Amino acid sequence: MGAQTDTRSRIQDVAIKLFTEQGYEATSLREIAEVLGVTKAALYYHFRTKEDIVASLIEDRIKTLDELIAWASQHPRTAESRRELVRRYSAQMTRGRHLEVMQFMDRNKTALQGHAKVELMRERMGELMRALCEPGDPLPVRLRRSMALFAMHAAWHFIRDDSLTEEERSRAGLEVALELVS
Repeated sequence: MGAQTDTRSRIQDVAIKLFTEQGYEATSLREIAEVLGVTKAALYYHFRTKEDIVASLIEDRIKTLDELIAWASQHPRTAESRRELVRRYSAQMTRGRHLEVMQFMDRNKTALQGHAKVELMRERMGELMRALCEPGDPLPVRLRRSMALFAMHAAWHFIRDDSLTEEERSRAGLEVALELVS
């Protein structure tokens, strides 16, 4: 990883932490630069605005979703391919910044309302949900299969139990998701 990529990644890490803890609107580029120990000019080299930082975080997430959608489009819509898509999505949730991005978005809904990149991500989630269904599936089937994705999110974001490990959350979310797509 080059120095520029490393610096960009460090900026994203600090920004998402501050945006989640303090709120997007309450966090300034100056604060991000201070926590990083760099000048605002150095920060501007990588990101001109907070909006640019948010866009970069969501673009990374969209890229991951696009990869899953592409995988799904290359496989027949069978029970096994649905289960494999759910397993792949579950694995993606614990890699990179997925969980941090989801927490940031959850805690900053008002600030992100109408954000173009957020809307693109929602569209991709819709495509992923449609990949779990057959054309003509009855509404209860489509709803159940779509809920599989949300079950994995619920294990991380809605079950407030600090005694659970990351592995326990992932395993439980995946177990429920696999039941829902079967």
